[in-house]
Amino acid sequence: MTGDDPGSPAPPVTTAPVAVDTMGGDHAPEQIIAGAVEAVRAHGLRLVLVGQAPRIRAELDRHGVAGDIPIVHAEEALAMGEGALASWRKPRSSVAVACHLIKSGRASALVSAGTTAGVVVTSRLRLKAQQGVLRPAIAVTLPTRPRPTVLLDSGATADVKPESLVQFAALGTAYAQVALGIERPRVGLLTIGAEPGKGNKVVRRAHELLAGGQQGVEFAGNIEGDDLLTCAVDVVVTDGFTGNVALKTMEGAVRMAMSELQTAIRSSPTAKMGAVLQRRRLQELRDRLDSETYGGGVLLGLNGTVVIAHGASEARGITSACVLAHDLAAGHIVERVRDQIAATRTSRFGRRHGDKDGREPRPESEQPPFAPE
Repeated sequence: MTGDDPGSPAPPVTTAPVAVDTMGGDHAPEQIIAGAVEAVRAHGLRLVLVGQAPRIRAELDRHGVAGDIPIVHAEEALAMGEGALASWRKPRSSVAVACHLIKSGRASALVSAGTTAGVVVTSRLRLKAQQGVLRPAIAVTLPTRPRPTVLLDSGATADVKPESLVQFAALGTAYAQVALGIERPRVGLLTIGAEPGKGNKVVRRAHELLAGGQQGVEFAGNIEGDDLLTCAVDVVVTDGFTGNVALKTMEGAVRMAMSELQTAIRSSPTAKMGAVLQRRRLQELRDRLDSETYGGGVLLGLNGTVVIAHGASEARGITSACVLAHDLAAGHIVERVRDQIAATRTSRFGRRHGDKDGREPRPESEQPPFAPE
């Protein structure tokens, strides 16, 4: 399982391991740890598991890897269904401890399948927004052809200002460059019509700012909802409310389509035989449309890399999330976002309010909320 074994995966290029929140998600900790173990075995990743140490050790022992993956104990967890206030009430939760590992340089990224609100709020409290960033955004990858499309925000910030949408364009540009290898991503603004004057006041003003050509992004104009899956652009920008509704609608449509396909396959012997002949193609289609293939959403705009896996993720989805987190950290996504945000600054949001020299305020000292195992 180590990099010294013959035929083992090449060692990761990041110097710090990815921190995995083992307590978040519908299937925690069993499926979370199973996915983490597979990430180590199949991809050679370095991980640190954060959560209740006795339960983690028991699962690692069941997989035959006890002692091979480091553990950091965290007694508390952000339970599914808990609101954002739990982030304040549980300062020693597994997500908070993982964020401290990132701040202290002991982890390169965080993976959590916990409640989105809890992960977002805790990450913002612990890691802080990058200088100049108004609001963070969650970027997700859509399985479009011929190449994937990035959608953001998909749920971090419901109400936004025009300048926030401009920044989301910058965040999405940096993400598409690092995660998808697109040198100059084309950015579209999601609204109700392709014409510049379509949409509410926020969208119309954001269009004016982006169309000005001085924001450091390749703006392609407005796009409508029926273009989300056509690869019309590389990055789709919207507010978190609209983006989350669009994402959940697409997920539901995919489930319905796959269910209808299965019903059609079982409808007759001829259909069943056709499915057998096309088994490989059907498997490829299922994998391409499965959210677990893509790992999860990425919370952009913070001083740290945070991947939020689907709450219902099983082992395969967690493995994908760990690989995504490692690749983003190795690609210096935080630094790329910082550079891209710097290129989009205007007099309205180039500095934080009250920060006269534009520097990040010095954070208060923080005691480590954990004891390493």
